[in-house]
Amino acid sequence: MSVNIKIRDAVKKYGDNTIISDLSLDIKEGEFFTLLGPSGCGKTTLLRMIAGFNSIEGGDFYFGETRINDMDPAKRNIGMVFQNYAIFPNMTVEKNVAFGLKNRKLPKEEIASKTDQFLKLMKIDEYRDRMPERLSGGQQQRVALARALAITPDVLLMDEPLSNLDAKLRVEMRTVIKQIQNDVGITTVYVTHDQEEAMAVSDRIAVMNAGEIQQIGTPKVLYQRPANLFVATFIGHTNVIDAELKIENGKPYLYLPGGYKVEMNTIRKDEMKDQKVKASIRPEELVVDVNNKDGIKAVIDDAVFLGLNTHYFVHFEDGETAEIVQESKIDSIIEKGTEIRLGVKTEKINIFDENGDHNLVEGVINDYDVYRKKEA
Repeated sequence: MSVNIKIRDAVKKYGDNTIISDLSLDIKEGEFFTLLGPSGCGKTTLLRMIAGFNSIEGGDFYFGETRINDMDPAKRNIGMVFQNYAIFPNMTVEKNVAFGLKNRKLPKEEIASKTDQFLKLMKIDEYRDRMPERLSGGQQQRVALARALAITPDVLLMDEPLSNLDAKLRVEMRTVIKQIQNDVGITTVYVTHDQEEAMAVSDRIAVMNAGEIQQIGTPKVLYQRPANLFVATFIGHTNVIDAELKIENGKPYLYLPGGYKVEMNTIRKDEMKDQKVKASIRPEELVVDVNNKDGIKAVIDDAVFLGLNTHYFVHFEDGETAEIVQESKIDSIIEKGTEIRLGVKTEKINIFDENGDHNLVEGVINDYDVYRKKEA
């Protein structure tokens, strides 16, 4: 059975140092929910509060309708997968997977049946008699996942589970994890600092910084309409350009380097005023034109061919730099030193206030606003 998770006004302190303050969120039943952010942002701390491994200095935590603040971790019915696998080196694969079932004193037939089920589900059945030392990192992580799921937990908690694997194995294992989570339908809370990994596996993501949630949304929402400049720069790559928003004849125009201006039809009505802004323009939202006389003037500094796409690195007249991603052309790559003009896909770019605190364009969705409005 899977449950929803409800957190209200959570507080975590170490002495006089407050790590998390008044944090609230809802995780849906069966959802793959990721806590994403840089090291030290509080994501693992929050996960450990859910697990019962960290004390709670304030607020309420619920699994379904059950308040779990004072519940022993062993009684919370959680499965846990750690960064370092934490499988028992002195037990075979089969015994590792059966460990939690034996601790619950289930009948032998049920233990054997469930162990067999999850060995096959994780595609490690052929390794059942092997010791962990004879397994690859990816195989060990499959064992850890099978052991966590075999006890049929209400919630699966995963703390940086792929960080010790090489790049190829990480991609393989994140596909496995997402597929298994879909098949089993268990509520999953996943912690990572890798934004690409988070985008690949999550139903929704909470982006955290300095103990606070910046935005909650689907991967598509966070990438296309980040709530602030921190989210824009943490999710994917973006070029941040100092610019100006000016209202001329009732229409908003964005002034970019070199005086190039574009009309912006996506600006919110309450932000229709002259102001200095930060333009967040992702590499694929800049369009290269070597012949056009209009556009942002730039010079190619370097080009990196990556098969389907070519990445260009350029500088503007004011010395600012940017990265551009263009579909690779069959005939040539633009040479270093070439002067080009850049157009902008205005419907896709994001415009932030001068401090980067909030997005000025329409269509920003932030599930965390529900709790901010309640606090207000």
